[in-house]
Amino acid sequence: QVQLVESGGGLVQAGGSLRLSCAASRTIFSIDAMAWYRQAPGKQREWVATITSGGSTNYADSVKGRFTISRDSAKNTMYLQMNSLKPEDTAVYYCHTRLVRSDYWGQGTQVTVSS
Repeated sequence: QVQLVESGGGLVQAGGSLRLSCAASRTIFSIDAMAWYRQAPGKQREWVATITSGGSTNYADSVKGRFTISRDSAKNTMYLQMNSLKPEDTAVYYCHTRLVRSDYWGQGTQVTVSS
């Protein structure tokens, strides 16, 4: 089992930056993949980015070139650096991982981008 806690959300103007953090309650060194998702009001939750234990990354087309996912195993924390934010990035952002066929989600952190 693992508990995930997101932080770092807030209100920012378009073009600004935020860095989200996802702190895990156990070591993430052996966790194969961790990901960020987001859910905007009235929309389904959508995948944003994934990072593997080997450091490989993948991004949704909508954030490619603007967002960077990373992980620090020493701190048991995953990050999402978000630059050049747009109003359409407004959503609750969730971190996710899967262990032994079970899905784990954080409680989410709100990101609001004003135009």
